[in-house]
Amino acid sequence: MSPVSGGVSDVWGEAFGLSRPGKIVCVGRNYREHAGEEGVAPPVAPLLFAKFANTIVGPGEPIEIPPEIGHVDAEAELAVVIGSVARRVSVGRALSVIAGYTVANDVSAREAQFADGQWFRAKGYDTFCPILPAFTEQGAIGDGSGLRVTQRLNGELLQDASTDSLIFDVPTLVAYVSAVCTLEAGDLILTGTPEGVGYFREPKIALAAGDVVEVAVEGIGALVNPVASAGGDSQPV
Repeated sequence: MSPVSGGVSDVWGEAFGLSRPGKIVCVGRNYREHAGEEGVAPPVAPLLFAKFANTIVGPGEPIEIPPEIGHVDAEAELAVVIGSVARRVSVGRALSVIAGYTVANDVSAREAQFADGQWFRAKGYDTFCPILPAFTEQGAIGDGSGLRVTQRLNGELLQDASTDSLIFDVPTLVAYVSAVCTLEAGDLILTGTPEGVGYFREPKIALAAGDVVEVAVEGIGALVNPVASAGGDSQPV
């Protein structure tokens, strides 16, 4: 499989002259209820981590799970697509640098996340960032508030929340991230996932080969991916 879906390459090529997003900046624990189900305090500032382009796949392409990594979750998220260079932009000007919004799935390997104490490996496996290879223009969505975000696993509704519940809203995130690193056209900011992910349920619900995951954001669309076992030689955990 190509590390970047052809559909994503086509859309990013037409819109930005790129084969892929240059940066995928993610925000952890950005819904109060999700922090609560983890048993941790909500962050006092945006909690940032990153994924690389190897994680990107498009609709219908499999999320491939290496058999040795343990529990894997899907995470439904609203994603911001940056439309122009943004360095240290203000909250008030943040919407002007947004091209639009899309749907993302922040796939996460939980044992790796908790064992490492940081999130690069857990979030960085090949195919661990399905995205919808289209975006709805910023003018049609506004500041990204009031949108329903859902995850269904084999048709069962696991996550169902509104972006009104974001701790740090979209303009705040764009301003905060752009103060850390210069954002460029085609970059993505994944805004965080709400409560209901499988690991924090009782009993736990993990992704497994043969599953089908649908993550959706109101007004933008739905992203559907099958789940498969990764091939090749296994590596130690």
